[in-house]
Formats: sequence, structure tokens, C-alpha cells
Amino acid sequence: MKTIVLLLSLLAAGQAMAVQSVSGHFRSNGTYVQPHYRTSPNSTLLDNYSTQGNVNPYTGRAGTVNPYK
Repeated sequence: MKTIVLLLSLLAAGQAMAVQSVSGHFRSNGTYVQPHYRTSPNSTLLDNYSTQGNVNPYTGRAGTVNPYK
């Protein structure tokens, strides 16, 4: 039962992150960046999709960046 509660809590926390869509664009060096989603900017690194412990809900990729480094 504790496992189910923990999983539901993590799922709810993941859905609470504010999301912004980013349109495709060209960088100043000419590289094209595909349209994508990102978390809204804020003062913490703990809720970014790329941070360890988080999973990007759009790609399913686990975060790898250590927020305490």
C-alpha cells in the first residue's frame, strides 16, 4: 500500500510542474532547434526534466544532471 501511495505522489508531483512549449527556431550559428517542451524558469534546479530523479513525460528519458554539483 505504501508503494502505491508513493507512486501516486510522484506522479502528481510530476504533473504539477509548469510547462512551456518552445517553437522551432534557428540559433545564431545556423543550427535548427526542434520544437519541444520545457519546465518554466524558476529559482530551483530540482524540478527540471534533466535533473536526476525526474523523468521527462514527453520522451520518457530520466534526468541525469546532479542539482547539487
